[in-house]
Amino acid sequence: MNDRMLVATRKGLLTLVRKGRTWGIARTDFPGVPVTAALLDARDATLYAMLKHGHFGAKLHRSNDDGATWTELAAPAFPADAAGSPTLFQIWTLEAGGADQPGRLWAGALPAGLFCSDDRGEHWELVSALWNVPEREKWFGGGYDDAGIHTISPDPRDASKVFVAISCGGVWDSNDSGKSWALRGDGLIAAYMPPEQAGVRESQDPHRVARCHAAPDTMWMQHHCGIFRSTDTGATWAQLKLPGDDFGFAVAAHPKDPLTAWFVPAIKDELRVPRDGAFAVTRTSDGGKTWQTFRDGLPQREAFDLVYRHGLDVDASGTQLAMGSTTGSLWVSENAGEGWQLVNAHLPPIYAVRLV
Repeated sequence: MNDRMLVATRKGLLTLVRKGRTWGIARTDFPGVPVTAALLDARDATLYAMLKHGHFGAKLHRSNDDGATWTELAAPAFPADAAGSPTLFQIWTLEAGGADQPGRLWAGALPAGLFCSDDRGEHWELVSALWNVPEREKWFGGGYDDAGIHTISPDPRDASKVFVAISCGGVWDSNDSGKSWALRGDGLIAAYMPPEQAGVRESQDPHRVARCHAAPDTMWMQHHCGIFRSTDTGATWAQLKLPGDDFGFAVAAHPKDPLTAWFVPAIKDELRVPRDGAFAVTRTSDGGKTWQTFRDGLPQREAFDLVYRHGLDVDASGTQLAMGSTTGSLWVSENAGEGWQLVNAHLPPIYAVRLV
């Protein structure tokens, strides 16, 4: 099991470490500043952090010595000639390229720009082929004014194949490292659209998509309008039926078992809080045919916790999970989500959690 995690919060980047069964904050970087994304690149142990300064905009920092020191780099930015003259609001997610792509990084932004670097973040280029797709005219914001890219998933078998999910712009993939893109998502349903447009693929709001590492064609989606599963790399999706709420933002896919995934349900749309103030995690172990609800160690009265898109993570074994909420609570599970240990209930609002 992992003994370290990165927690990106409204008030800085926290590094937590485990000693025995006790987790504690080992270091706080960028105190007081919102950190929207963080990445430990397993290929070379480099740390990256994306910040969102109020008046100063998005900032990128890199550490080559495990966080002892940080260097500020030029953050991704839209070129002056980009259609629509966009201004970068924030970087929503950072992901590493493949093992055979040393130095490659991907960044997903608000507005919905995809950026690529091949020199460890020294220079960034907007992936213009995705920015210029004609379907962009139908993209729109969900919780933000603009559409945004929150999921970037290179195929572990072939890193030139890249999948992205956009709120609200549907799901897309590329087979040539971003030179061309295809719109996917048959079977997704957007109930917020007029009935005759509910299946329009470029108007879908996938809140988060997670891929099974051992079976990369299997993907799980927490959509604005329910939970979906794909077994053909996102080309087609089947909606899954749950006994309770199926709204939420986070999803974690078991890295070895394509039939297992975890979600964190809430009452949809207007409320976005746990039903009856009782916080829970749901899991399926049979591809969505049946579901289990786990509450052990989680607050069961007067809870207002919501888990953002990147607030749930699972380790390489599929048994250890970490989860952080909008109210600043952080939990870990060491039995595949069946029981949870509260790490801290007094953190800033949590944007993202990564077990490393």
